[in-house]
Amino acid sequence: MTREAQFESILEHDSAGFTYFKRYASSLDLRLLLLVFGSLALLSMVIATGFAVAGAWLILPFAGIEMFALGSVAWLVLRRAGDFERLALRGDRVLIEIRERGFSQQFEFNRCWVRLVSGAAGSVALRSHGRDVEIGRFCDEESRQALVQALRSRFDGNRISN
Repeated sequence: MTREAQFESILEHDSAGFTYFKRYASSLDLRLLLLVFGSLALLSMVIATGFAVAGAWLILPFAGIEMFALGSVAWLVLRRAGDFERLALRGDRVLIEIRERGFSQQFEFNRCWVRLVSGAAGSVALRSHGRDVEIGRFCDEESRQALVQALRSRFDGNRISN
């Protein structure tokens, strides 16, 4: 069951295994962001044009710089809007998919060899064969602890169990 449109974490327990999905928390969707940006751009250009008609034409380049700065911020917000992490326990495999800042990574570990490790500042990672993958990066501390407890319930001596 995939609920990609929702922003809260989803912990699913089904007969096929365990799936965790979390998106980057963003309060603006694309439509709202474009509406706000377009409104600000229109208002700024109307004011700048009014001043230019009144003889203060030097305001137009500054209005353009302002629109460039607002557009840059909008681009940064949209770039993070599709970020997510997905962790699935299926049979003897641990599958991790991470999309952050436009880059996607996929990891696969053997369930018998993977360990849950805690890091500095409350971070949590899965480790296998010298490779660590941080999980719970989009969670607050409470949600991260819930994820850790859900994973520990499937552990056998720090290893993931069925």
